[in-house]
Amino acid sequence: MVTTAGIKTQRPKKAVGTGNNIMTRTFPLDKLRNIGIIAHIDAGKTTVTERILFYTGRTYKVGEVDEGTAVMDWMAQERERGITITAAATTCHWQEHRINIIDTPGHVDFTAEVERSLRVLDGGVVVLDAVAGVEAQSETVWRQADRYGVPRICFINKMDRVGADFQHTVSMIEERLRAKAIPLQMPWGEESQFKGVIDLVGNRAWLFSDDVNAPRVESPIPEEKREEVDSQRQSLIEQLAENDDQLMLLYVEGGEIQSSQIKAAIRRLTSANRIVPVLCGSALKNKGIQTLLDAIVDYLPSPLDVPPVNVIDLQTGEANVRQTSDEAPFSALAFKVVADPFMGRLVYFRVYSGKIKAGMQVLNSSKGRKERLGRLILMHANRREEIEETDTGSIAATLGLKDTFTGDTLCDPAHPVLLEAIRFPEPVLSMVVEPKSKADQDKLGEAMNKLSEEDPTFKVRTDKETGQTLISGMGELHLEVLIDRMLREFNVKVNVGKPQVAYKETITVPAEIEGRFIRQFGGRGQYGHVWLRLEPVERGSGFRFVDRIRGGDVPKEYIPAVEAGVREALETGVVAGYPIVDIKATLFDGSFHEVDSSELAFKMAGSIALKDGVRKANPVLLEPIMKLEVVMPAEFLGDVIGDLNSKRGHVEGIETHGETSVVHALVPLAETFGYATILRSLSQGRATYSLEFNCYRELPASLAGQIEVKVRGK
Repeated sequence: MVTTAGIKTQRPKKAVGTGNNIMTRTFPLDKLRNIGIIAHIDAGKTTVTERILFYTGRTYKVGEVDEGTAVMDWMAQERERGITITAAATTCHWQEHRINIIDTPGHVDFTAEVERSLRVLDGGVVVLDAVAGVEAQSETVWRQADRYGVPRICFINKMDRVGADFQHTVSMIEERLRAKAIPLQMPWGEESQFKGVIDLVGNRAWLFSDDVNAPRVESPIPEEKREEVDSQRQSLIEQLAENDDQLMLLYVEGGEIQSSQIKAAIRRLTSANRIVPVLCGSALKNKGIQTLLDAIVDYLPSPLDVPPVNVIDLQTGEANVRQTSDEAPFSALAFKVVADPFMGRLVYFRVYSGKIKAGMQVLNSSKGRKERLGRLILMHANRREEIEETDTGSIAATLGLKDTFTGDTLCDPAHPVLLEAIRFPEPVLSMVVEPKSKADQDKLGEAMNKLSEEDPTFKVRTDKETGQTLISGMGELHLEVLIDRMLREFNVKVNVGKPQVAYKETITVPAEIEGRFIRQFGGRGQYGHVWLRLEPVERGSGFRFVDRIRGGDVPKEYIPAVEAGVREALETGVVAGYPIVDIKATLFDGSFHEVDSSELAFKMAGSIALKDGVRKANPVLLEPIMKLEVVMPAEFLGDVIGDLNSKRGHVEGIETHGETSVVHALVPLAETFGYATILRSLSQGRATYSLEFNCYRELPASLAGQIEVKVRGK
């Protein structure tokens, strides 16, 4: 950075370290930032990331999403559709800090990419649209970040657009996200007149040009804004002092508080997740990106600023922590698997402690297997740089791990630990796929296997009654992209059926049931006998198996077989063949035969008991309910609400901002097919909407009967 006559220039420069040297410990841990760029679709995440790469010298030409030249959107489908589909990782440098960045998708169908990225990140930049404010998917990613305790800063993008409203968006952050938003900047100019930002912390202004190569200019604060800036800066200091004891002491003493002291307080509070700093700019017009980079290194935590990772010590079985240090034993979490067409199976991992070199042996403690690391790779979207070693805090990829999947723990074999795995939502939409030819049939299984390894929300199963292959995912776009990938990457041509709702089954009343599997084949027979108590549990709880056997009525070695039989029976329900969920099965009695009992017999007995018990426990169908947000001109509000009512929708709230209305509703997934076309006709093409999964609810009896008849008639 060069300073002359009040002008600070951040020109693109050569990246610090390349090839084998980029990941050596040239940066202390406190100079490392692992961040994610997260937001609602079309808020401008990838555009922000592309500008960050340019200004840090990682790239020498600005990639544009609309032109299909974005570095981080490297898949053909991403460039064609102008959206991010898969999380892409890269590394860049700013002010002697190393920043590892993961650019995540904004579309709800690819929420798993956000989930696994947030699990391994130390901080996040939430990009918001200055016109739309906090949108539906913004709330979803915010809740995901809350779940993993990820500190965040907000960047209000698109300040140059007509209708941009900085203060309204800050208010929405506080109201809809329930966060303590602290603006660190004020916009300089509005809409088309937006030209820069006023830095409340540094008490200065920054002027930007539309030209990406032009330097940013430090300028005195305009006189017409001086009074407002002083008021806002005083408010900033007071809010920080209310939450930070060190700054409160300085404030009470009445002396002048320096910018460095304000920065230190913001950093402490942000790392503790007590405040959310808010900045603004326009990524497309190259405004505010350098100040965002300053905020990333100044306010977001390093691996040393977040608590040490929680682990289960497999030698003692006790909960513990693994210190964030190169000197500690190696531990890492595999968070992404990619079938790279050129290199093979790549496993991305985040190192929480220790160091590791290429070729070393590690323990996959989730599977209980030792594996040897192949080459170590530093990823820059789909480009690769080979490295010899990776250390604490790093995000890297490796070849050679055949049995490692998303969420598995990799660790030092001499100090085995287990990290918390990653939880993913269940798919809500299914469709039938059939190979077009015999040659495609042979390749289809391999393609689906590799895609399901990459994407934990992509499920494949075979319908036992029809023999059809069913694929399930998070939405129409999700499945459409996966089928497109089958054709492009694996050269598999398939016929695709219409999308089908992924219904579930559950029980509504408790039941006790006996399961007996007794067969005699002349010689040794089969004998398995169990009693199960089935109970409904809270929606979304899944399945629980409880062992209440006392006195050895069922030998301990057969109890896992009973559970396996029950789990297998859950895959196909008794109402319409859909999976059974939200049920607790308690094994409380049974009997065995000293000669004829076997694991197979008890597995069958458990399966029989589960099926018979579910029939007795008043089973019902559950349907996925989607959270719908519709944004439209107020004149179309009545028509949209009337249509939602006809779709069994429940309107939860209506917001009005000037001439724009926003409807929040819950709608069954089955009623949303083709909604884009319907909404266009209702609003003359002027309304937009977003959908995300909310919960499963009981399907009305009349509709459940229709589905049962339809399934039975196949």
